[in-house]
Amino acid sequence: MADHGHVRSFHLDGPAGKLEALLNVGSPTAEYAAIVTHPHPLYGGTMHNKVVFHAMKALHSFGFPVLRFNFRGTGTSAGEHDYGRGEIDDVRTALRWMRDEFHLPIVFAGFSFGSATGMRAACPDPEVEALISLGTPINAEGRLYTYALLEECTKPKLFVSGDHDEFAPVAMLAKVVDLAAEPKRFVLVKDADHFFAGHLDEMRAAIVLWIGETLGVSR
Repeated sequence: MADHGHVRSFHLDGPAGKLEALLNVGSPTAEYAAIVTHPHPLYGGTMHNKVVFHAMKALHSFGFPVLRFNFRGTGTSAGEHDYGRGEIDDVRTALRWMRDEFHLPIVFAGFSFGSATGMRAACPDPEVEALISLGTPINAEGRLYTYALLEECTKPKLFVSGDHDEFAPVAMLAKVVDLAAEPKRFVLVKDADHFFAGHLDEMRAAIVLWIGETLGVSR
């Protein structure tokens, strides 16, 4: 059995070609598996982003195997950026791989573009048991993000954002969360911006607390 702290580097077979991936190997007794998706690739987003890394560490602290991957056209992933359309299929590819590899219920976590895109794949997926949206974007990269799908998504959801997030004014984000189906939790990190600069520990703590309370697992 692989060491709990081991990291596997490999490629997934995605719809647009190979997707560069990293798997933080979990405990052999893990009760869940997890996926974390990255922010907008045209603005420097990759699976090595600090928010993505800290979300992975929070989930991995429970012993979960955690998969990160680069969307199409990012890093060594094949294909070209598809403005959130084809990227939904990239997330589906990752979800299928985790299901086939571990046969465990999945926790989906996404940051920014990775959340807006990934929730479209994760909400309807029967293998996904809980969702985490970090830095949920409302108005970013010249586009307005909408989340009508959340009104029908009855899986447990955690929203964590900074109260100074430049891509999601608090009032607009609160409306999105209000419309989302229960159960849900909304955590605003005081004085944090979109990237939780200087507040990554608080973001990570919010994830750990929610996972423990919502899924009933301990570290």
